[in-house]
Amino acid sequence: MALDVFVATGAALADWRKVHNAIIPTDPLSEAEVLERSGRHRLTLGYDDGVLVGNATVRPPDGHGTATVIVRILAGHRRHGLGSTYLASELAVARAIGARRIETVVLASNHDGLAFALARGFVEHDRYLLEGDTVPYVDLHLPGEPPE
Repeated sequence: MALDVFVATGAALADWRKVHNAIIPTDPLSEAEVLERSGRHRLTLGYDDGVLVGNATVRPPDGHGTATVIVRILAGHRRHGLGSTYLASELAVARAIGARRIETVVLASNHDGLAFALARGFVEHDRYLLEGDTVPYVDLHLPGEPPE
């Protein structure tokens, strides 16, 4: 395993979108939405020996110092340590840009993603439905970090 992480820009945003939409089929993003997000958040792609295995989003800290770190690994590449390596990389980025609290969000139907977050110490603090959705999102945070 040799995970390489690259910031998604230009044509690579199509690959970021492909991974996002595969893992979050209830909320597919358009090209325009991904482009807009890339101006607000750090969007990256993860490759294992040149093969695309996932993506990540780091939402910069808000006024309370809370950043959101979301790592998505494609189903065929899970349980090989890639998610743990990717998460550690993105947590370091979030902390380097001033995060005092780290949160993540997982689609409730993504049982692997939810189990992954819980196994890495994240604690659930909210569940909610977006308008028109039937599958809730789960908000989690790393404990021991200052609350908002």
